[in-house]
Amino acid sequence: MENSRVLLELDAMSMFFGGVQAVRNMSFTIMENELAGIIGPNGAGKTTVFNVISSVYSPTSGCIWFREQDITLLMAYQVNRLGIARTFQNLRLFGRSSALENVMTAMQNRYRYSFRETLRGHLSPSYRPDPAYHYSFVESLLHLGRWDGVEKHIRAKSMELLERVGLADRMFQAAGTLPYGMQRRLEIARALALDPKLLLLDEPAAGMNPEEVFALNDLITGIHREFKLTTLVIEHHMDVIMEICPHIICMNFGAKIAEGTPEEIQNDPEVLNAYLGGEEAENA
Repeated sequence: MENSRVLLELDAMSMFFGGVQAVRNMSFTIMENELAGIIGPNGAGKTTVFNVISSVYSPTSGCIWFREQDITLLMAYQVNRLGIARTFQNLRLFGRSSALENVMTAMQNRYRYSFRETLRGHLSPSYRPDPAYHYSFVESLLHLGRWDGVEKHIRAKSMELLERVGLADRMFQAAGTLPYGMQRRLEIARALALDPKLLLLDEPAAGMNPEEVFALNDLITGIHREFKLTTLVIEHHMDVIMEICPHIICMNFGAKIAEGTPEEIQNDPEVLNAYLGGEEAENA
C-alpha cells in the first residue's frame, strides 16, 4: 500500500452519554484500500465508534476526517453521500420487500441524490454526471423515457450484487423470511449498492454458525479485493478479525489499548488480559 493515502482519520474523538464516557480519546488512521478491524469485549465502545463515523452521533470532542474533509459535524445523509456506507449490528432491512427490492431501493436513492445534488450545485466541480441519469419528474412518475432506462440499469446492477453475495436465487423472497445468515449478506449487498468508498461492517458474523462465519470471511475478503473497497469491520468473533484483517485496533472500556498486526495483537499483554484472557477463561 505504498501509494495509498489516508482515507479516514479519528483524532482524539470522545463520546459522552450524559455522564458516561462511551469512547475516550480515540485516534486511529485507516488507509485507502485497507481492510482493518476493531475488536473488544461487549461494551468496549466499538459500535459507538461506528455511530460517530457515520454521524448517527456527533462526538462530544475530537475530529473525524474522511478523504481530507472534516466530517465531524455533518449529518448522517451527508456522510453517506460522501461515500461512507455501513451495516448495523441489528438488521435494518425492509422485511416485507424482496431481496431485489431492498438493493434496488438503496441504488435508486443513490441516483436520485446525484441528480438532485447536480441541480443544486452541491457536488464537486469536477463531478461529471452521466446524462443518461438525468430525468424529469414526469418521467420518473410514469416510468417513461430516461427513467425507464435508469430503472433497468438499477435492476441489472442490483442483480449483480445479489449474485455476488450468493442471493441471486432468492431475489424475489421477502427479506424478513430469509435465513439469518442470508439477511446479513443482503445487508452487505444493500450497502454496496450505495457505491461507497468506505464500508463499515458492524458485527457481520453475529448470530452465524461456524460454517457461515467461514463463508463470510471469504465474502468480505473477496468484496474488499474485487471492489478495491476500504473496509472497516467490528466483530466479537475473534477468528473473523484475526483471519481477514492485517490491521487491528483493540478497545476496552471505551479506549484504544492496542493497535497492530494480528500477531502483535495476539501477543499484547494488555489485550490478553483485558479481552482474550478474560473472555476465553469464561468460555473455557
